[in-house]
Amino acid sequence: MRYPQFFVFDIETAAEPWESFDEAQQEYLIRAAKTDEERDKKIRELALSPFTSRVVCIGITVMEWTGKGEATLVKQGALLLDESLPDGKERRENLAGGIHAVVSNEARLLTSFWKMLDKYFDTSHLVTFNGMEFDAPFLMLRSAACGVRPSRPIAAGKPWEIKEKHVDLLKELTLHAFSSGNTGANRKYNFDFYARVFGIESPKAQGVHGGNVAEFYAEGRINEIGEYCMRDVQATWELFQKWHQYLHFGG
Repeated sequence: MRYPQFFVFDIETAAEPWESFDEAQQEYLIRAAKTDEERDKKIRELALSPFTSRVVCIGITVMEWTGKGEATLVKQGALLLDESLPDGKERRENLAGGIHAVVSNEARLLTSFWKMLDKYFDTSHLVTFNGMEFDAPFLMLRSAACGVRPSRPIAAGKPWEIKEKHVDLLKELTLHAFSSGNTGANRKYNFDFYARVFGIESPKAQGVHGGNVAEFYAEGRINEIGEYCMRDVQATWELFQKWHQYLHFGG
């Protein structure tokens, strides 16, 4: 491949508390809901927007080819959110497996991400699952909302240009279909499904998943969120290796 290193990342998000939105915002956010079920669904979906939710974790692993498709670990760690910390302050935590985490408020968390990305950007492919549609634009827009300027326009550009830099495994496993829905050989599946098909341990195997991140965060269980996010990153790297071995036909 063009670059020797691979910057693998994943984010976890949690919706802002419903009561944090004023009456006009609340009315706007659930305007189209006609039933209580539709209202609850729209409220759950707030975690998917950078303007109604926050980043509670970013997991990062940097790998480097050593030859013949083998790779060695360069760096890994998690950035975790603790809104009680003031600007400029952070603390260190040790996660399972000897992985280190840096805990800070959201603006500092995002600043730290862009600094780390900048360090490896020129020598790395970005590797994600659905990162072109979610992680990358979310990080750019959420950074702006938090008063942080992204160091790189990772969600801007023509798709065929971004593809040279950013390996989005969801795009690759649907063969970059122009429109990939729920039918056909190249239909979309969720990450957990792909992991199981390719014999990769599911990141959800230990009981944490994207749907309960907000609950864990509210309970102060941020280390568990960090460990789940890092399992996602590890599984993303393993899925990348499967794709590269069997489905990659480039240089």
